[in-house]
Amino acid sequence: MTAQSAPIEQSPPAPLSGPERRYRESLWIERILQRETVGGFLLLAATVLALIVANSAWGEGYFGLRATYLQISFGELFWEISVGKFAADALLAIFFFLAGLELKREFVAGELRDPRKALVPVVAAIGGGVVPAIIYVAIVLDDGPEALRGWAIPVATDIAFALAVLAVVGTALPLALRTFLLTLAVVDDLIAITIIAFFYTTDLEPVFLLASFIGLAVYGLLAQRFQEFFRVRETAAWFILLPIGIVVWFFMFESGVHATVAGVLLAFTVPVRARGGDDDGLGPRMGLAETFEHRYRPLSAGVAVPVFAFFSAGVAVGGWDGLVAAVSSPIAIGIMVGLVVGKAVGITAATWLVTRLPGVALPRGVKWVDLIGLALLAGMGFTVSLLISELSFGQGSPLDDVGKVGILLGSLIAAVLAVLLLGARNRHYKRQLADEKVDADGDGIPDVFGDDRASS
Repeated sequence: MTAQSAPIEQSPPAPLSGPERRYRESLWIERILQRETVGGFLLLAATVLALIVANSAWGEGYFGLRATYLQISFGELFWEISVGKFAADALLAIFFFLAGLELKREFVAGELRDPRKALVPVVAAIGGGVVPAIIYVAIVLDDGPEALRGWAIPVATDIAFALAVLAVVGTALPLALRTFLLTLAVVDDLIAITIIAFFYTTDLEPVFLLASFIGLAVYGLLAQRFQEFFRVRETAAWFILLPIGIVVWFFMFESGVHATVAGVLLAFTVPVRARGGDDDGLGPRMGLAETFEHRYRPLSAGVAVPVFAFFSAGVAVGGWDGLVAAVSSPIAIGIMVGLVVGKAVGITAATWLVTRLPGVALPRGVKWVDLIGLALLAGMGFTVSLLISELSFGQGSPLDDVGKVGILLGSLIAAVLAVLLLGARNRHYKRQLADEKVDADGDGIPDVFGDDRASS
């Protein structure tokens, strides 16, 4: 009789070396830049199409479609939501789910896990949120409380547009600068999400909020307990986790808290590190968060965000006179100055102040002129700014239309200025690009990732 052999325990993976971790982080950032480039172009196309349609003979049909209600009936019970609100509350929840996955990964295994590395971009993001809000309030202060409701519009940075522009014009910019932008944009998303949750919640319904949290706990328990199952079986998440996620979203929507917050909270329950995988959540045995990010990024960038932009960015400006009137409004001026000047000044000044502390400095290889270009790029508010404008003034209202004109023009000006400055810096850095690809020891990892210059 043969004795039963004891199960062989899988040994944990060897800790990653500094060069390995930095190299894999760089590859992860490059993948995000490539994906966001496509998403950014789709977002731009949807925006241009919306503006053309809204100001053409099809404008009445466009606004009529946006105001059309979708209805679900259960006998005498029914639930309805307009097409425009569905795009902002439901489809954009997918975008916030992806943002939540990036947030959690950064805090658990990315740059934000190290307080010393996280301090500079976190403080920069806070400065980039506070200064635009102050500028907006100062400009619209005499326009009454209704105009003041839009104080948070210039706070946000559109991560898709910003990374898309950086991917196009910043091919040779330092890795540390691209990492800094991604980290700053992730923290910026967290600030925007917090603002939406706390300042744009109306008529809170505790029963629905409790029901949402119960569904959230079930979702998180399944994602944590069966992470390997959902990682390997791609369709399992669609048939098991997705219905639970929809229930969580519905109860969050009915609770009075903006429903996009549900997307972030659901993402926070997804594990970053796989059992038996590396501690950065990447590599051959990647964590469930990275797996979901791969699977659902195309749905967010290719469908959810462009559809939202199409139904949100359509503004009937009323010809040249209407455009001049909108641009000269204090609300539009406050938004444009907040995005272009406020973001640049806030991020740069906050970074300068925090780097006065002992032992705190800019990432190695990043110059102050590079940071100013990045701060200008952060002035592309767009997606989240459009959402906050609708929450502030009401979708399709005259003030919302004025706010959206300010968002579109402010984001455009910020993008042009950033492209001019970062494009010039990119040409400067192209001469250094060849050095980053040298692998003299033949270990498969470029030597720069094992050098002290690569650390930040």
